[in-house]
Amino acid sequence: MSVALGVDATGGLTIPATEITGRVLPVRGELADLLPWGGLRRGSTVSVRGSTSLLLALLSTATAEGCWAAVVGLPNLGVLAAAELGVAVGRLALVPKPGSDPAVVERTVAALLDGIDLVSVAVPVAPHTARRLSARARQRKAVLVPFGTWPGADVELRVGEGRWTGLGTGHGVLAEREVTVHAGGRGAASRPVRTDLLLPASGGGIGPTRPVTRPVVAVAG
Repeated sequence: MSVALGVDATGGLTIPATEITGRVLPVRGELADLLPWGGLRRGSTVSVRGSTSLLLALLSTATAEGCWAAVVGLPNLGVLAAAELGVAVGRLALVPKPGSDPAVVERTVAALLDGIDLVSVAVPVAPHTARRLSARARQRKAVLVPFGTWPGADVELRVGEGRWTGLGTGHGVLAEREVTVHAGGRGAASRPVRTDLLLPASGGGIGPTRPVTRPVVAVAG
């Protein structure tokens, strides 16, 4: 198992300066309407499918306001990409390769849930393991954020196919991508909702879609 902890600008390990103690951890305004609590409720399991950018955007505001987050099993996750999406990387712990032993993976995630506010796991686990880890999150008042399908998740956020803009006729660069994020789940999240976002927006990060402007047509008379 390999672990990378968040570091500050001087290369030293950081420690949390503040702690958010409320029942709901904040998220960006563009994502709040997708969650029945308007944020990430402590003790809940919120799975993300289809976009690591959405996963990072979901962690960004809470880490910026003092929470710690951990991501398990995403070896290609870029710290720079996380920073561009607003994650406070000094409060981000990475476990890129937790190993292939299911028992070790479970112990690793359980230990992180004991002391970290938000824990994302991208390693497939058996249904009984998923239930135990979700129960652990409830007990420890952490937020479990699986990346991928997760049995019994309170909320599932799923990104559909997106549309890139920025390319002209044979020239230009990809500038931003408009996607639709679908949310569903159980209990308070049983009513499906959706929203359109720019992910990434021009210059990086996340943003609302721009309103469509239509030409004004003069009508005689």
